[in-house]
Amino acid sequence: MTHPRDATPAQGGRALSHVRPDGSAHMVDVSAKAETSREATAQAVLTTRPDVVPLIASGALPKGDALAVARIAGIMGAKKTPELVPLCHPLPLAKATVDFEPDAAAGTVRILATVKTRGVTGVEMEALTAATVAALALYDMVKAVDPHAVIGDVLVLAKSGGKSGDWALAPHAPAAATTTTTPGAP
Repeated sequence: MTHPRDATPAQGGRALSHVRPDGSAHMVDVSAKAETSREATAQAVLTTRPDVVPLIASGALPKGDALAVARIAGIMGAKKTPELVPLCHPLPLAKATVDFEPDAAAGTVRILATVKTRGVTGVEMEALTAATVAALALYDMVKAVDPHAVIGDVLVLAKSGGKSGDWALAPHAPAAATTTTTPGAP
């Protein structure tokens, strides 16, 4: 099956849930939805010079342990998502983790954020916010040695729970890759 973003209303996709017929934005009413365990994993990638990645990984940057700072920033970002994204519902987060995959040869640090809750709506926005805020903190820590570092490849890698089912991007696939889905999974 394909990723939900590839569906159009004519193909069984849905109209925009946050927009009323008159075009005004509103917060979606989720009060009738079933409470289920929900989890999402997102990524962001910081690209820098190859010689900077070992400094990041070893905590040897002039500002100190960049990964520790970025991890805490990402977790804080997940918790603050409804304050940053206007139409997000505040959720009781049960889990928020931020992990890193430094690759000196490629000059990248892949940031993986996973967020979990038991609730009536998903945590994709919280996972995206965690990954992005961690990337921003990481950039802040490396800018003294590489002001040209780039943040990119921000995307949801997988989600589970809820009426729309579970899906995940194929491993190491680009954002437009085919996904595995399980429609209607709890």
